[in-house]
Amino acid sequence: MSDSMKVFDRRAVRRHRARATPNLGGHDFLFREIAGRLAERLDEVARKFPRALDLGCHGGEMSAALAGRGGIETLVQCDLAPEMALAAACNGRPSLAADEEALPFAPASFDVVVSALSLHWVNDLPGTLLQLRQILKPDGLLLVAMLGGETLRELRGALMEAEITEEDGASPRVSPFAEVRDAGGLLQRAGFALPLADKDTVPVTYPNALALMRDLRGMGEANAVRTRRKSASRRATLLRAAANYEEKFAKAGGRLTATFEVIYLTAWAPAPDQPKALRPGSARTSLAEALGTGEGPGGEKAKRDRS
Repeated sequence: MSDSMKVFDRRAVRRHRARATPNLGGHDFLFREIAGRLAERLDEVARKFPRALDLGCHGGEMSAALAGRGGIETLVQCDLAPEMALAAACNGRPSLAADEEALPFAPASFDVVVSALSLHWVNDLPGTLLQLRQILKPDGLLLVAMLGGETLRELRGALMEAEITEEDGASPRVSPFAEVRDAGGLLQRAGFALPLADKDTVPVTYPNALALMRDLRGMGEANAVRTRRKSASRRATLLRAAANYEEKFAKAGGRLTATFEVIYLTAWAPAPDQPKALRPGSARTSLAEALGTGEGPGGEKAKRDRS
């Protein structure tokens, strides 16, 4: 890719993860939550997946969630940051440092690839999805969770207003994220069969905006946009942003809500004997009936409180 097409500074992403590694256990709540939700989706598939890849393994949260599930015999973990890959290796699973944009695996290496909250930092998402399709065996499964466009909308607005007020201009402070309406098309472009994209919202409450910012740094999820302001944030700007956040988004009891939108991608590597998708509107059974699960009421997932 040309530099003009690159949104994220991948070196900064790697540095942020490396810096976060020693204390990740105090900030990995979202990684653990989404890893659990991906594992539940794997439970819905009546298949065994002996060889699996955890792409963007962070501290090994996905490995813990997958224990005893999916018929997985070998789980390979990889992360952009060698420090995180090494930390994940403490669970006894094979682990290596690898760039999601240049995967080092041979074609048809895995029965399933799972990725929990890593691919939203990839510049060439279509190219990465193409590589993932190639390293999957025929009829292999892809399960991805990545942050979506509504993520941290409250913080984005508060920071923008603060910079306009204090510094006479705004810079990119919160990373841009994908939209669910585009995700299914990207899977099709990459050559996947039976693509499905859906989304979920995880609201997390904080005592103040500065606690949220500390959590993002502790997760390794600090801003890595290439056009971000490289100098340290002014104290007055951060305090103004915190005040803006509280003024607009404080709930009963004074706590603030931060929105994390999660996009889920599910697809299969093509295979000759694979079922074909039905024409829109031709289905005669519901997805819940096909999976053998009951249809429950929709709605927002339970909120998480961060002290």
